[in-house]
Amino acid sequence: MTTIASNLQAVRAAIIDAATGAGRRADEVSLLAVSKTFAQDAVRDAYQAGQTRFAESYVQEALGKISALHDLPIEWHYIGPIQSNKTRAIAENFAWVHSVDRINIAERLSAQRPAHLPPIQVCIQVNISGEGSKSGVSPDQLSILAQAIAKLPGLKLRGLMAIPAPVDNVAAQHLPFAQLRELFNQLNQQGLKLDTLSMGMSHDFAAAIAEGATIVRIGSAIFGQREYP
Repeated sequence: MTTIASNLQAVRAAIIDAATGAGRRADEVSLLAVSKTFAQDAVRDAYQAGQTRFAESYVQEALGKISALHDLPIEWHYIGPIQSNKTRAIAENFAWVHSVDRINIAERLSAQRPAHLPPIQVCIQVNISGEGSKSGVSPDQLSILAQAIAKLPGLKLRGLMAIPAPVDNVAAQHLPFAQLRELFNQLNQQGLKLDTLSMGMSHDFAAAIAEGATIVRIGSAIFGQREYP
């Protein structure tokens, strides 16, 4: 068993434990392997260990991997900031986009989605911690954006995503996830049929699962310490 396969096994077991501890079924939580900055061989190793959903944050890097791994039926997710000049590449190559936070970006993704492909599955990124350095719509503007995105033909609005400010205290980790869940519930009460909460990473996914995460985005716990260029 490779190191990546062993790490995946441990992460899956931890997800089961977290779900069980929260009174949830493990199959309610999907594992998204965050492969940004890691080589295509690492993705292939993870795929051979049973992982089929992978996330990238840098468009050019992602396109290289998607091309090199075209023989594998991988479901690619985009989770990084979105520049206007990158929307076509994202629309043409990704099944999911978790980081939509502006209507002009959503409109471009919708218009540029190839007609032969199904709509892009979309999450709205919410700046739940109010950090100036983070992408994401503010909670008070979320409803307006969500209602507008729900009308776009090339997109299917699935839910919300957040990257809270990192904290070590486990109790404090729960708060932003609970806030995102409440926003999710409010949107559903407004008539939107959302089913996805993309929240929780390697250091805090247990808290996210306890607060209702349906997708956890795990990178370093699977692939090892990330080195940025």
